[in-house]
Amino acid sequence: MTSSPVALGSDHGGFPLKEAIKRHLTAKGLTVLDVGTHSTDACDYPVFARAAAEAVASGRASRGIVVDGAGIGSCMTANKVPGVRAGMAFDEKTAKNAREHNDANLLTLGAGYLAEDLAIRIVDVFLTTDCTVDRHKRRVAMIDALDGAPARSGSSMSSSDYQGLVEAITRVLSSNPTLITSVVGATSAGSACADCTNCGNCASKKPETVRQVLGTAGGRVTAALGAKNVPTDVAKLIDHTLLKPEAKYADIDRLCDEAREFGFASVCVNPLYVERCAKRLKGSGVKTCCVIGFPLGATPKEIKALEARRAVRDGAKELDMVIAIGALKSGDHRYVYEDIRLVAEAARDGSALLKVIIETGLLTDEEKVAACVLAKKARADFVKTSTGFGHGGATVHDVELMARAVDHKLQVKASGGVKGAEDARKMVAAGASRIGASVGVKIVRESKGLSTEGASASSGY
Repeated sequence: MTSSPVALGSDHGGFPLKEAIKRHLTAKGLTVLDVGTHSTDACDYPVFARAAAEAVASGRASRGIVVDGAGIGSCMTANKVPGVRAGMAFDEKTAKNAREHNDANLLTLGAGYLAEDLAIRIVDVFLTTDCTVDRHKRRVAMIDALDGAPARSGSSMSSSDYQGLVEAITRVLSSNPTLITSVVGATSAGSACADCTNCGNCASKKPETVRQVLGTAGGRVTAALGAKNVPTDVAKLIDHTLLKPEAKYADIDRLCDEAREFGFASVCVNPLYVERCAKRLKGSGVKTCCVIGFPLGATPKEIKALEARRAVRDGAKELDMVIAIGALKSGDHRYVYEDIRLVAEAARDGSALLKVIIETGLLTDEEKVAACVLAKKARADFVKTSTGFGHGGATVHDVELMARAVDHKLQVKASGGVKGAEDARKMVAAGASRIGASVGVKIVRESKGLSTEGASASSGY
């Protein structure tokens, strides 16, 4: 915990909580710079938020804490002071995030929404957490650079980035001579096809040709995409899944207990159950996986990112997100890329894996390839066939196609319609390194030659 002075301020509504925090910090031997207010008489929070912020900006205090009714207004006020990075926290996890990811030097609290004991725990986390990761420090430097700088607008994906993305998709669809040579006709290597202006849209201009060649060229691809040595125990490849909307707590607990017993890779659940699963599986080696934007993928990308960050805070170590399927089918690759990138960033910040669900049953082959290339560009870890709630599920053809599309640089998860050990073996042979299934117990028992009686499905996967 910091040994330098801590600036402490509040308005009249936050005064009682400010005093409690002051007593707590003083008892810990910290020096408190109390900038007011000093009573419950009505006053204006910007006065005291500014005083605390200026104490931090000037170096008279290393950190600042300001309390008002909601914590929002004081945060806005403090961030107007150059050199201050104020963050509002409503629990210990957001306080840790504010420090670890954003190097916040001033904390704002809402007295109207926090019990005293929780507020004090938030303060302790804020004062004892450091920002240490280089990528976070780089972004903090970018925030600081905004002090006094003119506002700028623009997309996080430049025109050159977008063009590069289009070219990458085109390369997969039309420039790999061992995969779909016939798409570019009989022209010389690297040149445009005879009836094309090399615009990067071969997939949409010649969909039938692309589909035909993708289905026949190159033979079967059987190399697995995951670890170099795929585990012989099929259980280690299975995400044990329960996504039924009517699932009860007891069902979720049973899912976790089965995963622990059989040694599955993870349990895959809806966001509501992540924290419950993470606690129940602690120490087991089984990860908690959470679906994002599920099952339609039609949630705005910013909301998916928030959902992902909450899931990570709750204990998720893997995220399975559904892409913006409609945007992909509309040809809006830029949006799909940004959709995946924002969630990928949230996953990396929380040291979690990201699996991108492309819902193959709704896509043409060229759309599947485009989705896979976009996922690779956005730095996902897996591409995944299906939600299990849409049309169709995993097929050998799709797994092979996805393996080629990501150039074996990402892993492939086959999910939807994997009903037994034989289905699982076919998917692994085609290139899958993870299986999403509600019948994980049945798959394991079949693979060991045991009875499958009573091994019922756990979800709609």
